Amino acid sequence: MLDGEATWEDVSFKKLYPEFQLKDVLFPKEGKDVLAVKKINFSAFPNHPSDLFIELVANIAKLNHPNLSELDGYCSEHGSYKTGSLHDFLHRLDAYGKPLSWNSRVKIALGSVRALEYLHETCSPSIIHKNFKSSNILLDNEINPHISDCWFADLIPNQELQVLICSCESDDNSGYRAPEVTMYGHYSLKSDVYSFGVVMLELLTGRKAFDSSQPRPQQSLVRWAAPQLHDIDSLDQMVDPALEGLYPAKSLSRFADAIALCVQPEPEFRPPIAEVVQSCSRGIPYSLSVFYENDRSYRCCS
Repeated sequence: MLDGEATWEDVSFKKLYPEFQLKDVLFPKEGKDVLAVKKINFSAFPNHPSDLFIELVANIAKLNHPNLSELDGYCSEHGSYKTGSLHDFLHRLDAYGKPLSWNSRVKIALGSVRALEYLHETCSPSIIHKNFKSSNILLDNEINPHISDCWFADLIPNQELQVLICSCESDDNSGYRAPEVTMYGHYSLKSDVYSFGVVMLELLTGRKAFDSSQPRPQQSLVRWAAPQLHDIDSLDQMVDPALEGLYPAKSLSRFADAIALCVQPEPEFRPPIAEVVQSCSRGIPYSLSVFYENDRSYRCCS
């Protein structure tokens, strides 16, 4: 729910596609937590009655995982996070100051992929996120990731969604879409795996998924980076300069290996999310490995 002293006037919503996406992060007055607010305009979806929202809320309320954002009430999908999104941390350094360390980036990747593993393999039936991207990864004070936007893409059927994507979606969002989604509007567990690979590339390079300010061959992060992931010299040059060379070479190499598997153009060649978790886990520092091995306090949703 919104803080008792916060009002909708405190929120500056961006005009983003689609109507049901997370608009912006609310920064209340000094001393208060940040509340991520989702605003849904059902008039944009005449085929869906408003009572679908109640069913949607009930489904989201069943989700219970430490790396999924919590539902506080009907007015908000998310809990309170004092930091912002991963997208903010990577691409708004002027506002957030100190860049993320390598260990923090690995921690975010592993927490995020385990949230997807929960959605894909623990929930029954499996949940396809459909909108996995860095702006939907909220970070708490300890830089733990909390995935947002679960289930909201299901408000629009694939066919309608594809029409809206072609006509309305920004280049920023298009960088996360798997090729089969772009061409056919076909979402699957493997399209989520692709999107996760793109987020890993953001963590590795510090670049946006799509950046029109870059030279044309470098605008699409996947197209530019994927061919270089297995070249040691090129890989070192791709790493986010903000890291200032402070990363273990072995961890970087394994991180790149996991990315290469996820962003395969053909969905049948991408691994299931459980294999991605294992691949990511091989490159994490021991302290993080112990932390995540002991963190299994979540239940099945059904």
